[in-house]
Amino acid sequence: MPPSKSGIADYSEALLSELSKRAEVVVFRSPDQLFDPAGFDAVLYQIGNNPHHDFVYETALRHPGFIVMHEANLHHLIAHLTIVRDDWDAYMAECEYDGGPAALQFAHRVRRLEIGPDYEGVPMTRRLLAASKGVVVHSHYVERLSREQGFTGPVAVIPHGAWLPELTAETNYHATRSQLGLDDSTPLIGAFGHIKPYKRIAESLRAFRRLVKLEPRARMILVGEPHPEFPVDQLIRTLGLREHVRLIGFAGIDKFVAYMGACDIVLNLRYPTVGETSGSLARALGLGKAVVVSDVGSFSELPDDICMKVPPGPGEEDLIFEYLNVLVSRPDLARAMGKRGREWVARECDWGIVAQQYVSFLQDPESFIQHAAREADLVNGAVVTAAPEAEPAPPGTATTPSSSPSSGPDEVPETTIALEAITTWVVPEGRSYAAAHKSRFVHTLEITPRGDESQSVLEMGAYMQITAALKFQLGYGTVRGCYYGPAGRIDHKHITSESGEVFECDIDHFDAEKDLYPYADASFDTVLCCELIEHLFQDPMHMMTEINRILKPGGHLVMTTPNIGSLRSVSAILLGYHPAFFPAYIRPRVEGEEAEARHNREYVPMEIQHLLTDSGFDMVRLETGEFLDEPHPELAWITHMLKRYNLSHDLRGDGIYAVARKSGPVKNRWPEWLYS
Repeated sequence: MPPSKSGIADYSEALLSELSKRAEVVVFRSPDQLFDPAGFDAVLYQIGNNPHHDFVYETALRHPGFIVMHEANLHHLIAHLTIVRDDWDAYMAECEYDGGPAALQFAHRVRRLEIGPDYEGVPMTRRLLAASKGVVVHSHYVERLSREQGFTGPVAVIPHGAWLPELTAETNYHATRSQLGLDDSTPLIGAFGHIKPYKRIAESLRAFRRLVKLEPRARMILVGEPHPEFPVDQLIRTLGLREHVRLIGFAGIDKFVAYMGACDIVLNLRYPTVGETSGSLARALGLGKAVVVSDVGSFSELPDDICMKVPPGPGEEDLIFEYLNVLVSRPDLARAMGKRGREWVARECDWGIVAQQYVSFLQDPESFIQHAAREADLVNGAVVTAAPEAEPAPPGTATTPSSSPSSGPDEVPETTIALEAITTWVVPEGRSYAAAHKSRFVHTLEITPRGDESQSVLEMGAYMQITAALKFQLGYGTVRGCYYGPAGRIDHKHITSESGEVFECDIDHFDAEKDLYPYADASFDTVLCCELIEHLFQDPMHMMTEINRILKPGGHLVMTTPNIGSLRSVSAILLGYHPAFFPAYIRPRVEGEEAEARHNREYVPMEIQHLLTDSGFDMVRLETGEFLDEPHPELAWITHMLKRYNLSHDLRGDGIYAVARKSGPVKNRWPEWLYS
C-alpha cells in the first residue's frame, strides 16, 4: 500500500476504496501484523515482482488463497528472497522446480556471475500458482502464461481499473503548462513511470529527435525515477535534445497526474514484457490522452481504436516517429482517439465495476464462471475461464497460419495435432532441433491428408522427427522414409516413445537429384517432401518427376520450404542483410563426420505453385506460416509499406506449406523459370 513507490500500491489503494463498499475488508500491510485466515471468507494477495511483496508471497504459500498476478514473472522477487538473503541453495532449488534441468543450468551461470537473474526465461511462478485457490489476472496473455505454468484452477480475467480524474484548478492543463514554460499550442509528449531501458526510452528519444526536425516547437517530458544504470540525461545531451526534453524525476501522485494531464500524447512503450499492465496507461486513458503503446503482451489486447500500437524490433523507431508526426500534425485525431479511450475505460474499467467482479469471483468462483459462460464469457468486461478438463495445449501447439491458404476444389481437411504427438517420439539427440521446429512439425502434420491401414506414405529426408506420427496420428498402415546416401543402402530404424510404444521403419538411401528411386510406379498414397527442395543444387525437377512416378493417381504431395519472399526476407534486404534463411556455407567437417546440407536455392510461394503445376499436380493448398517458432511482430512496418504501395502482403510468412494432388504426368521437365 502507499506510500510504497509501487504501481501495485496505487492499484491496491484504488481497489480498496471500492471493494470496501461491497465487502468487509481487512488490509495487511506488513509482516508485523498477525494474520489468521480462519477469520475470513476469502484471502486475496496482491503479487508483484519486487521486494515490496516478499511477505505477501511467503504468506500466500503458508495460507493459500486467491492471488492477483500483476505480471507473469516473479524472478526478481524470488532473487530477493534467496540470493539477497545469501541463500543460493534456495535459489538453485527454486529455478529447478520452476523450469527443470535447463533452468538449473541457468541458475549455475547466475551463481558464477556470468549472467544476472533472468527477467523472462525462468518465471518463478509455478510454486505460488500451485498453492493458490484461484487467480485474478488483467489480460488473456497472463492467463495463458499461468496455464502454461501448470495452474488448473479458476482464472478470472478482470480489467485493470482505470482512473477518471477531473483536473482541479491547481493541477489543470493550463496551470501545469505554464509551470513548464509552455503555451497551449506547444505539442507536448510525455513518458511516465520508472525511466528504464525496457520502456523503449532510447527508441522514443531518437524518434522524437526526428520529429523535432519537422516540428521544432515539440517538447517531451520524462516523469519518473531514472534507473541508476541507464544514463538518460547523457543520452538526451548526446542526441542534442536538451532544449526539447526535460527529465522531471519522481513526482507525487498529484503532480504525476498533473503532468500527464498537460500532455497531448503519452508514450507507454515496453519490451520485453511479462504481461504487466500499466497503471500509468490506465491514468492516461482516463484523462482522454492519445496513447502510443507497444504491440506486445497485454497491450496487444487493447482496442485498436483507442491507441496506436508499435511492434518492437528493427522498424520500431520509424513507427514511433510516424505516429508522433501524425498525432502532432493532426491534433483533432489525437483528441478523438483520447475521447474514445476515456469512454472505453469508463465503460469497461471503472473501479466500481472492477471491485464488483472481485467480490463475485471471491464469493463463488464456480458460479461466477458458469454465469460468465452463459453470458458468452463476458461479465462487465471480465472474461473468466475454468480449468480445462484435459491438459491445456502446450506452448508451441500450432495455431492458425499467418497467411490465408489458397486451396483447390478438393481441399484436404486439416487435422488437429498436439505437440505431444511429436515430442513423445523424439530421440534424445534430436530434441533441440525438434524444439526449434515444433510449430512447423505440428502444422505439417495438420495439413497432411489422413490415411488408413491400407494406405502408404513416404517421408523424404526422414529424421524420424514426425515419422512415427504418420502412423499413430494420421493412421497410415505403411510408413517408409528415405534419406541422402549411397543408393541401395537401407537402414532399419526403431524408436521407443516415452510411454514405451515401439515404432519401426525402413529408411532407403539415394541421391534425390540423380538416382532412380527404389520404389515401383504408383507405390504411395502420400509423399512428404519437407525442408528438402531448398537443399538441391543441380536438378530439382528430377526429384519432382520421380515423386510423380511413385505416387498413385490422385495421390497427394505435401511440400514445405522456407519462403524467400517473407516479411522477414523483405526486411532483411531493406536493412542491408541477406534475405535467405540459411545463406552461410558449411565449414568442412572432420573425416567420418556427416556434413550438414546447406540451402542452395530458396523459393517464393508462386514458384512452388509453378513447380507443382509443371510436375503434373493440381494445387490443393498453398499458404505460409511460421517456419521456426519465432513470431515477428517487429515486421509490421513491412506490411504497412506493402499496403501503402498497393503490393501484396499475402503469403508473407516465414515458411511455405503446400499440398497438391497428382492429376497426370509431368507437364514440363525443364521449365524456363527454373532452368537457364
